[in-house]
Formats: sequence, structure tokens, C-alpha cells
Amino acid sequence: MSVSIKDVEYIATLARLSFPDAEKERLTAELNSILTYINKLNELDTSTIEPLDNMNERVNVLRDDVIRPSISNDEALSNAPDSQDRFFKVPKVISS
Repeated sequence: MSVSIKDVEYIATLARLSFPDAEKERLTAELNSILTYINKLNELDTSTIEPLDNMNERVNVLRDDVIRPSISNDEALSNAPDSQDRFFKVPKVISS
């Protein structure tokens, strides 16, 4: 498969880009070069290769979920400089 200037123009239209003719020719050559490289990779026999889900042997160390009691609302607000009802009261930071 190769890319033509029409393909580059179509892709540019989808991306809402415009290029001068010289740039379209350069992009066509670059895209064809990329496709040539991809086709070269497709020649490799990967039938005996297992798919990777991780690049290294590390495993995430996760702790078990343990339900623990949380602090009460009164305890949470006990060190607050200012509170109102059951909420922290903070200075207004967004002007109207």
C-alpha cells in the first residue's frame, strides 16, 4: 500500500489543515517511508512470540482492602480554623 498526494490532501482535510504543494509531496514521501518500514516489520515471523501485557517482570504490589473505621465528622472538624454546620469554612477564592 502506498500513499498518494490525494490521500495526503484527504487526511489534511479531515484534520482541517492546509499545506502547500511542496509540503504535500514531502508528507507523501514520509508517509510512504513509514509504510515501507511497517511492511518490513510485517515480514518477521511472530507466531511463536507470546503477546506482552507488561514490558518487565515487575508486578504491582497491592494491599488487601481492609475495612477500617473512619474518623467522625466532629473529629475531622476539630482542628479546622473555621467550620459551619458539618463543613469546613474557607475564604471565597472565586469572585463573582
